[in-house]
Amino acid sequence: MARVHPNPSANTCSSSSSSSEKETFTIWMKSLVCHGNGCTVFNSDGDVVFRVDNYQQRCSSKAFLMDSAGNILFSLNRKKLGLFGDWEGFKWIDSVVRMEKPCFRVRRNHAILRKDNSCVVSVGCDENSYTITGFEGKSTLRITDFSGQILAEATQKLSAEGVALGDDVLRLTVEARADQSLVMALVTVYGLINRKL
Repeated sequence: MARVHPNPSANTCSSSSSSSEKETFTIWMKSLVCHGNGCTVFNSDGDVVFRVDNYQQRCSSKAFLMDSAGNILFSLNRKKLGLFGDWEGFKWIDSVVRMEKPCFRVRRNHAILRKDNSCVVSVGCDENSYTITGFEGKSTLRITDFSGQILAEATQKLSAEGVALGDDVLRLTVEARADQSLVMALVTVYGLINRKL
């Protein structure tokens, strides 16, 4: 099977921690599980570093972010209460959910005149929050922190010749010292909210 390379000059990464350097990943919006729904994330060496599977119908209310070995890193659940269905992420350590309270919550903004699809993320007990911003009809998104600094950015992946590989193949750049598994969990929730997974 051919390997997928996001950027020949990018460095390799640790799948569930932060890195001291900027990292580039390729997100393929396909599950490795036959007849499953989800996506697969490759590092710059073409190795699988994250998998997302929901094992149910597309756009379900529950999904799992896993590492390459299938260990669950986050479970992602849509809250049934509430008008728009907020999402919660629960951190797992050693195949056990770490706490009963969610690690983060994602709420979609519903301003009528907005040209973007944005979400507000509150992380644990932290007073700080993140914003996920995507643009209507485009395969792009940006995650920024409370001060407006970019943590991660996804764009449609292009081949070396500059040809778009399709709406289901994205290039994700994660800034140095950002928690890569948290970033991937937020990208996954955004995909679920917008019915991409």
